Amino acid sequence: MSEPIRLVVAGGGTAGHISPMLAIADAVKVENPAAQITALGSPGGLETRLVPEAGYPLELIPKAPMPRSINLDLLKFPFRFAKAVNQAKAVLRRSNAQALLGVGGYVCTPAYLAARKLGVPIFVHEANSKAGMANKLGAKHAAAVGTTFAGTGLPGEEQVGMPMRSNVATMDRAALRDEARAHFGLTDDRPVLLVTGGSSGALSLNNAVAQSLQQLNAAGIRTVHITGRGKQLTDDSGALLAHEGYTQVEYVDRMDYAYAAADLMVCRSGAGTVCELEVAGTPSVLVPLPIGNGEQKLNARELVQAGGALLVADKDFSAGYIAEHVIPLLGDRHKLEEMSQAASSLGRRDAAQIMARKIITEVSSRALPGQEG
Repeated sequence: MSEPIRLVVAGGGTAGHISPMLAIADAVKVENPAAQITALGSPGGLETRLVPEAGYPLELIPKAPMPRSINLDLLKFPFRFAKAVNQAKAVLRRSNAQALLGVGGYVCTPAYLAARKLGVPIFVHEANSKAGMANKLGAKHAAAVGTTFAGTGLPGEEQVGMPMRSNVATMDRAALRDEARAHFGLTDDRPVLLVTGGSSGALSLNNAVAQSLQQLNAAGIRTVHITGRGKQLTDDSGALLAHEGYTQVEYVDRMDYAYAAADLMVCRSGAGTVCELEVAGTPSVLVPLPIGNGEQKLNARELVQAGGALLVADKDFSAGYIAEHVIPLLGDRHKLEEMSQAASSLGRRDAAQIMARKIITEVSSRALPGQEG
């Protein structure tokens, strides 16, 4: 396709939605360097920071979630939702969009309806093993539906894997190890435990690690702790928690460094995290988020069955679990290498490129000879 494609990408709220959306946008840019890509999100989500940082213009429409109880908000909902659909239409018209990509989240439902009313082709990517309501709606009328996991139940689904930014998708964990450890100030060869609860942090993980620092250090383990923005751990005086062998940071933009520096990672099992662990080949202890519809436990299933990760319920992850399971595992290099190989055997690196080609091929097929594509 010689002419620049005009694409709107919709998704937001958490990094789990935004990261694959941006990965696909980047892949479209590689295939079609002059592509005009606009992101659609909602106020208050991580997209307000991550999308501009990635270099894409961002348009915002208000959230219009369906109220779960009978109250005043329920009466206002039809008007709020209609307004959101109309604003999404306006964005599609202003950008003269030739396609809409949705990855889930509140913003996608009005975006899908707006695109259908305007005759704009819809593309859907579902990250989780259990599809969300927005993507269930969008998939009904989509030109193509890509999924990370098999069996989500979406019509016309094709398992393509998880779209991920190039620095993770192309990473070589062994080659990046020294650079990654230097990034976190790690200057020796002691085993490294890296703990992260995701972009918003995880209080239960944070507390269990804080209670285990003395045991971890005594076992010769360095702990790197990504606490989440605004969730730094403090001591009784209010100062940042400090301990020998312990480093805490709020947020890491270079997650490839995290995967490469870690001998073992303790983390949630969001779809993006699970797939990145597989691509990196990083052994892990997965602690599914205990709320929602159980999709995080399902996300972890294949990696755990392959032997690349351990699974523990949030209520069972404690200082006692760390002492009984995590510390011994970090002392077993052979077991860690087996887990790494098992994780790597599942890694898929080309999902973003597959989705980008589907979008570009569809837009190209709709372009009439002699007209702008």
